[in-house]
Amino acid sequence: MTLPTRLPRGLYGITPEWDDTSRLLQAIRDAHRGGLAVLQWRRKRIDPSLAETQRDAVQTLCQSLSLPFIINDDWPLALRSGADGVHLGREDGVLREARQQLGALRLLGASCYDSLALAERALSQEVDYVAFGAMYPSHSKPNAPRAQLATLTQAKALCAEHATPKGRAAVVAIGGITLDNAAPLIAAGADSLAVINGLFEADDVYACARAFTQLFTDLSQ
Repeated sequence: MTLPTRLPRGLYGITPEWDDTSRLLQAIRDAHRGGLAVLQWRRKRIDPSLAETQRDAVQTLCQSLSLPFIINDDWPLALRSGADGVHLGREDGVLREARQQLGALRLLGASCYDSLALAERALSQEVDYVAFGAMYPSHSKPNAPRAQLATLTQAKALCAEHATPKGRAAVVAIGGITLDNAAPLIAAGADSLAVINGLFEADDVYACARAFTQLFTDLSQ
């Protein structure tokens, strides 16, 4: 029996560094039509005067699409804004505190880089997914440590060991992912692929999202 994952399986979009909110909203709509399963708000280079306005617009759109909306780094902001969840890195706050404050219904994800020990610790604190990467050279994080395909396979088994009646935590792969290199990640055990440029910089965002989604169908285990 295949255990359900607590994070929707499939394409996990992460917002690009675009200040053009109208362009961003249209790209999200196109990606959603193509099968986008989750969206993370991640803006590292944005004027504070624009950040709240754009984030609110993106969150409102996601709500209208029933598309889970996750905020990067900032669990208090996720709590205040009513986001569907938060993604935390190694230095972005204590997972246990985030879970206690967010409650059981909001999604909580953790960056684990290439460390199964970090994943084990995160799973003990009731995260809904563990993210590994960079899997490939990444424009967004050029200095990020590289993760191995074998780590995804081992992490999937680890998540199964920590499964609850709600299902198991998902394994997310991130970093430099494109349509050309995505298949080995899914085959190795990734339940979700987190993509920025490989999705939003595509000539046709809808077609790209649809192709990513088809990969999950073709390689379903």
